Amino acid sequence: MQLGPTLILDTFAEAFRMRFVRLVVTAVDDYWLDAALLETTGYGSSVIGCDAEIGVERRLSSDETPDSRPGAAVLAFGFSAEALAKAVPNRVGQCLMTCPTTAVFNGLPEADESIPLGKHLRYFGDGFQKSKQLGGRRYWRVPVMDGEFVMEEKLGVAKGVAGGNIILQGETATIALAAARRASEALAAMHGIITPFPGGVVRSGSKVGSTYKGMIASTNDAFCPTLRGRVESELADGANCSYEIVIDGVDEQTVADATKLAIQTAAGDGVLAIGAGNYGGKLGKFHFHLRQLFGD
Repeated sequence: MQLGPTLILDTFAEAFRMRFVRLVVTAVDDYWLDAALLETTGYGSSVIGCDAEIGVERRLSSDETPDSRPGAAVLAFGFSAEALAKAVPNRVGQCLMTCPTTAVFNGLPEADESIPLGKHLRYFGDGFQKSKQLGGRRYWRVPVMDGEFVMEEKLGVAKGVAGGNIILQGETATIALAAARRASEALAAMHGIITPFPGGVVRSGSKVGSTYKGMIASTNDAFCPTLRGRVESELADGANCSYEIVIDGVDEQTVADATKLAIQTAAGDGVLAIGAGNYGGKLGKFHFHLRQLFGD
């Protein structure tokens, strides 16, 4: 299938069932909100090596936040609620409670499952913490040096889909990078997804396993241009650079829509092919066949 000058390969992206939480983070102004978001979402690209895949879903106006301040919705994905129960309070305590003026609220109040947040972090207050229940939701106020850090007692947990992806191939690094950025910027405007890698783009895509014992993942050599001729390459003729975009979303349809948008915006002159990464369909429950996204 051709999308303009770009060949859409007859393959599929393989994604996984994961759990996620939505944190609503607020601050006194955009400067301190940006500082909080950058700190919180750092080192959150892949659960292969990080405690969570985490990123900003979207910015929120003061009309959309519980305390009528500037805010953002942050999505954090993990393989289980238990994993999130370790990762998220650590990030909130280290990255949000330490940032001036911030507060944290539960972005999934209707979820059937939950993990503790303020229930544990309140102990930082050393006995001076206070709680209040409003509308059936409990909040904790922990004294800090600029006043109080406000957070909800728990965060809702829901089932999501993580690991949707596309792999684009360009004639040059400049062309491929521009295409990846187009796709990443288009996805940033969508609700219900995150692209957790730096700038939404992956340069070091991975495959399962390694020649080295103990490594669970290693470089995706089939897409490395410097290894052409030494391995069985999946690069198109004339392709000298490839990038991957990984998509985590709140449900299967949202990830499918995001994958289609990523393909549409990445395709163009000099982008020779767009495919996806999979494991033969053996590991992930969700398969996004690229051509079927366009009705082929």
